[in-house]
Amino acid sequence: MQQQRKVTGVILAGGAGRRVQHRDKGLIEWRGRPLVAHVVARLQPQVDGMLISCNRNRASYQAYVKTTVTDQRADYQGPLAGLEAATAHVEPGYLAVTSCDVPLLPGDLVSRLCTALAHGANAAQVAYAHDGERAQYLCAVIDTRCLDTLREFLDSGQRAVHAWYASCGAVAVDFSDRPDCFTNVNHSD
Repeated sequence: MQQQRKVTGVILAGGAGRRVQHRDKGLIEWRGRPLVAHVVARLQPQVDGMLISCNRNRASYQAYVKTTVTDQRADYQGPLAGLEAATAHVEPGYLAVTSCDVPLLPGDLVSRLCTALAHGANAAQVAYAHDGERAQYLCAVIDTRCLDTLREFLDSGQRAVHAWYASCGAVAVDFSDRPDCFTNVNHSD
């Protein structure tokens, strides 16, 4: 019998908030609570441990998780910089990644993505959700062994999440049965 791998969850909340007048998106209220509170409530039951990658308001985010990290790179270099910051706090196994603006995450997100990695016929080290219309690259599970390549990828000047995933071997997992779960709250209205 194969032992189940530990899953660490990371919520990416380190963006500059350009589409929301430079506000800290994770702390914007939605349905009476900050967006991050909704994401934590959805992700926490699916993982063994959790942290938030944020570049502002660490004390506010520590109300939701014990561990917060900030980017090691200056000037908001994107979600991969947030993942890079998290790598020192991740146990070997899987890393479940989501952003702070997806408050309706499916309750089976992590299990479906982990199943795709564990039972995939190819050598994929990343599984990400596809909602039937578009890839949801920031709703993913990553085999922590491929995190070793992240620093070099970023040092080369690359920032595209899909390009790094492709270098690790990635597989899209069909979530077209639950497309509304991936609604992003990307605008202040």
